[in-house]
Amino acid sequence: MRLPCEVSVSSRLLPSAGLRGPGRAARALLSLGRPAGGAGGGGVWLLVSTARDRPGTKYQLRENIEQLFTRFVEEGKATIRLKEPAVDVCLSKANASLLKTFLSAVKLANSGTHEENLPLSPLVPPKASEVEKPKTKMMITSRKEYPLTRNFPYSLEHLQASYCKLARVDMRMLCLKSLRKLDLSHNCIKKLPATVGDLVCLQELNLHNNHLEGFNAALCGSTLRKSLQSLDLSQNKIKALPAQFCQLQGLTHLRLDDNELIRLPFKIGQLKQLRFLSAARNKLPFLPDDFAKLSLENLDLFGNPFEQARPLVPDIQLEIPLTLLELSARATINFRIPYGCHILPSHLCNDLDMSKTCQCGHACLSCFIQTTVTMNLHSVAHTVVLVDNMGGTEAPALRYFCSLTCYSQFLDRHLQSVR
Repeated sequence: MRLPCEVSVSSRLLPSAGLRGPGRAARALLSLGRPAGGAGGGGVWLLVSTARDRPGTKYQLRENIEQLFTRFVEEGKATIRLKEPAVDVCLSKANASLLKTFLSAVKLANSGTHEENLPLSPLVPPKASEVEKPKTKMMITSRKEYPLTRNFPYSLEHLQASYCKLARVDMRMLCLKSLRKLDLSHNCIKKLPATVGDLVCLQELNLHNNHLEGFNAALCGSTLRKSLQSLDLSQNKIKALPAQFCQLQGLTHLRLDDNELIRLPFKIGQLKQLRFLSAARNKLPFLPDDFAKLSLENLDLFGNPFEQARPLVPDIQLEIPLTLLELSARATINFRIPYGCHILPSHLCNDLDMSKTCQCGHACLSCFIQTTVTMNLHSVAHTVVLVDNMGGTEAPALRYFCSLTCYSQFLDRHLQSVR
């Protein structure tokens, strides 16, 4: 039986001799077995091998374990305290399930019972690859470098596979549970599988310069909802992002440049952690009403065909009297009544999720007055890239009103401000 992990061996006699303990833990391979030819007095022995000392150090286990410390075994940590020599073998960064099995075997070896049932390994020096530090970063920048016949190292935390002409996300990448940064820029990927959401540690995802036409809504409700911090979707063919996109609450950096976006996510103001937003050279005619809730450090909207704001030319979609559906929907949102697909039909839940907010703070669903007003982008961002070549930093933004009264009050304030 073998267990790869990190190990530090400390002598309990060092403090009494005034000596310092061991340094940092080293990558090691632990083996349980019997010495060749029956040397060492029989019984099961523990072999600790590292990259610097591949032959390793052997420790007899039969009736030689003073105590096992297993409080943090679920975190891949444990300590084997031996009687002779008086050392502590401290294990860390081990697979939790493998560590439990290994410690169970160590207990049996100590008692000397059922040794014939133990899955023992030959006590021989391991290969260099077995004790080397796990590879955490891999950079692939051409198709000829791309591994076709071997798997990616499972220990990878940063993987770049650019300029490889990939038409889809390689399913082998989705087994890399420690992956924090995935760079698939400059490929030919058209669609993201929902299984990308299985990368529970993923913080940065770079899909710059691909052929994406959308963003999988299922990813927005996956573990990426909390883990993903940086997303680069620039230079693709995306026309719109799903309403669920704003569930990615951990986003701090978002790049959407050089797409075909005709609108930004309706509830973009829910991205409370967002600090850097770039959506230059798209087809945005105006910004969503929720845009005003953002608090950015840097904003780039250059090269969008923004329309002229027309606050005095409203789009009136009011029904008087209001329908029962509209009244009940407004009451549900205004009074914060809980709802869900276990209570209401899914299409009604979707409608409630997309409700508008009037300037008075009340909600409206399908009965409202809509207009566009001029927004100074410095009100939502510290640094603003010029919107056009004329030096402007303003853009049109949608505004909604739940009634004629609210719209009339807005008009009064607007006309007073332009006098």
